[in-house]
Amino acid sequence: MGLIGTILGALFGGGRNVVRETAEVFFENTEAGAAREADWRAAALAEFAAEFTGERRGWFDRLMDGLNRLPRPALAIGTLGLFLAAMTDPIWFAARMQGLALVPEPLWWLMGAIVSFYFGARHQLKGQEFQRALTQTMLRTSMVTRNLAALGALEAGASAAGDANPALDDWRAGNGA
Repeated sequence: MGLIGTILGALFGGGRNVVRETAEVFFENTEAGAAREADWRAAALAEFAAEFTGERRGWFDRLMDGLNRLPRPALAIGTLGLFLAAMTDPIWFAARMQGLALVPEPLWWLMGAIVSFYFGARHQLKGQEFQRALTQTMLRTSMVTRNLAALGALEAGASAAGDANPALDDWRAGNGA
């Protein structure tokens, strides 16, 4: 075992592993990396937990925490409310949507900036597309005015006529029913 024993003793003897030590220069030791990752996660969790333990915070801090939890549920419930309003009273809903078409472009930009900043969205990537859509919307002001007048006439006619349906009456007259 002379020569082979000497070579193996040089590589692995004395509690060392020269091959492993050399490989670790080029590749991370997976076990040590996992241990560092676990330590990092435990420290981060301890830091987060420290925020909510210890001395009880004041009413203002509790109020701000509550307010910070409201926007996403409010947006979700508000969107469902829009669907409900559209199904319940379509004319009322259409009139409100026509009003949105007349909101000035700077106000849309301001609202978009606030919402995108709050939710961390990348508003700048969609900026040109957003501006083009708003410009087209603003060009439809005269159409919106005509639509509002038509909706007003439709609403007045619907409430005055009650259950009357002129289209159905014309069809019945044409078909001899």
